[in-house]
Amino acid sequence: MENTLKKLYKNKICNDLQSRFNYKNIHEIPKIVKITINRGLGEAANNHKVLEKSINEITIIAGQKPKITKSKKAIAGFKIREKVAIGLMVTLRKDKMYDFLNKLINLALPRIRDFRGISSKHFDGRGNYNLGLKEQIIFPEIQYDDIDKIRGLDITIVTTAKNDAESFALLKEFGMPFIV
Repeated sequence: MENTLKKLYKNKICNDLQSRFNYKNIHEIPKIVKITINRGLGEAANNHKVLEKSINEITIIAGQKPKITKSKKAIAGFKIREKVAIGLMVTLRKDKMYDFLNKLINLALPRIRDFRGISSKHFDGRGNYNLGLKEQIIFPEIQYDDIDKIRGLDITIVTTAKNDAESFALLKEFGMPFIV
């Protein structure tokens, strides 16, 4: 069974973008390559339970177990030793990527308190979009009683668009609720 956002991209979004930006070749049409989810855990260096809880939360949110990122060198000012777990990272591609994007757009973002849309200023100049979330409880899979502390996460949507205007049009077609 093919994902609904994937069908939407193949059937409608490709045609709309091709007519809007006058692409000569179908391979020029921008598409989403991957979605990465990151969480920095400064306190995980001292408390191993924080790392385990975050691994469980991101596994539930993304549907895939995260990779533990470790420090490259010791920094005394931050009380970090070399090769200590300081964050988590997940890269989603293909069907899992579309499932997560669908969940993000239709379920999670509308659950943000006083939500009026997301900013269109978080593009990086190369067609990628970065979104920072302050709470993990906006995802419906996370039970409020099971969390010990509110922690945020960063989401990066990587596209093949050449510039921010093409990427904005692509994400807008997917239904991303931008503030214009």
